[in-house]
Amino acid sequence: MAGILEGQKLRESTGNEKPFMTTTENDTATETLSELAARVSETHKKRYGRSPEFIVAAPGRVNLIGEHIDYNDGFVLPMAIERYVVMAGSRPDDADEAQSQYHSISMDSSALLTSTDSPGSNPSAPGWACYVQGVLAGFQKPGRETPVLNVSFDSTVPLGGGLSSSAALEVATATLLEAATSTTLDMREKALICQKAEHDYAGVPCGIMDQFSSVFGKSGELMLLDCRSQEITAVPFGSDDITLLITNSNVKHELNGGEYAERRSQCDSALKKIGKSTWRDISIDDVEAARDQLSEPEYKRARHVVGEIERTTQAADAISAGRWEEVGELMYASHDSLSDDFEVSCDELDLLVDLARGINSEGGVIGSRMTGGGFGGCTVTLVKKDSAPALIDALITRYKAETGVEPSCFTSRPALGAHILPTS
Repeated sequence: MAGILEGQKLRESTGNEKPFMTTTENDTATETLSELAARVSETHKKRYGRSPEFIVAAPGRVNLIGEHIDYNDGFVLPMAIERYVVMAGSRPDDADEAQSQYHSISMDSSALLTSTDSPGSNPSAPGWACYVQGVLAGFQKPGRETPVLNVSFDSTVPLGGGLSSSAALEVATATLLEAATSTTLDMREKALICQKAEHDYAGVPCGIMDQFSSVFGKSGELMLLDCRSQEITAVPFGSDDITLLITNSNVKHELNGGEYAERRSQCDSALKKIGKSTWRDISIDDVEAARDQLSEPEYKRARHVVGEIERTTQAADAISAGRWEEVGELMYASHDSLSDDFEVSCDELDLLVDLARGINSEGGVIGSRMTGGGFGGCTVTLVKKDSAPALIDALITRYKAETGVEPSCFTSRPALGAHILPTS
């Protein structure tokens, strides 16, 4: 494959994100899915001279609890959010002579990707095109044909906030290929094709949570995902009076790029020294018993992994039973562990959580924590729905007063995963 791109590079969950689109507005100004689809469709028609034959959508995700344990055989508790990548596609007039063109509307940049070369022979498309290229290669690998398409896409998934904008782009690409070829992929295969695209083409050794959330998301449900067996247990979000507030700190600390790989290596070395084959077989007593064999970072990482696995299953049980106060306590404990033991938080994320904790139940806050890879990005706050507008105002005012940065806020209920939209 070959790629030609004018634009910036997007890398979700690496600490080096650059957007293929930007979203800065707060909550109510955001386009609905139908509005986004209509705008992408109209832009596509103007650009290519014909209406799209196919329109698909794939959501970002937020993880309520269970951070940095998807690659440690743990459990995670994510949900798809009401923010989407929408892709529109049509066949060019002369498909035999054309290459597929993928156009990012927000970035006003295009990538030409041919499917006639050997899949995977040149995983070098720059920027956001590497995600598309990786999915094309994975879709072709079993011998499936990839059609020549003109494609336009845009997104309302916030960038650089740990909300899986790259996974949404990957899953949207796979869903468009399904629609254009009248193919229905096994849902797990689809998610794994997208995960492999992130590994091989973007160089991000992510777990399965992001792509599984975008593929399997259901309205009104969180998913308890067993990252070892890949089994999903539905966790109904039973209360109409409660919603999730996602607050983007709008900071992303520039690091040396190796922090995530370093932590994964520390987890692997700690597991080996403890002498077990999986973190699921390890208790906090095992960690304490092996403390003399562990370096200080290994000990702290191990303590987080074991504790976070337990917190996640406890939170799923508490949500199912409507024990929301317990869920909130587990969220705060998760954040403290991510900040102190896994050391992936930052002053701005800690500030947002402390502000929410200070407002507490009197202001409708149930619990709050950082979400995503860390070092900036977003917090997720469980809040009473009626209190959300006042909480947003308070967080924006207080956070900006202390940091000089205005955060971006929006609320979401669990949303539908990737799907095909009507073209008219």
